[in-house]
Amino acid sequence: MKTKKTVTEAAPAKIEEKVAEVKKESAKPEEKKTAVKKSVIKKPAAAKKSAVKETIYLQYLGKEINKDDVMKSVKDIWTKQLKKKVGDLKSVDLYLKPEENAVYYVINGDVTGSLDI
Repeated sequence: MKTKKTVTEAAPAKIEEKVAEVKKESAKPEEKKTAVKKSVIKKPAAAKKSAVKETIYLQYLGKEINKDDVMKSVKDIWTKQLKKKVGDLKSVDLYLKPEENAVYYVINGDVTGSLDI
């Protein structure tokens, strides 16, 4: 009976050592797992807003005026006639007056003119 008593008394100490070893070993892989998870996690990319393509047409008495064509003409006047850079063009206001067959423009708030349509 002494052997059984010694075995049972020694067994809890060995079990406690094994449990401590298992806890240490299990703690190490968890640290590795969290490190891996942190490096894998990425911030979501910002959603890109898609630009809406817009086209404006004015139809009047059998004529059709396209905003893009008028803008192109105004930019040509800005660069070719006035000898300015496209980068200096900050704002363009267009006033379409089909009853006068004209488009009036104001560039950067101070340059004015008109186009025949």
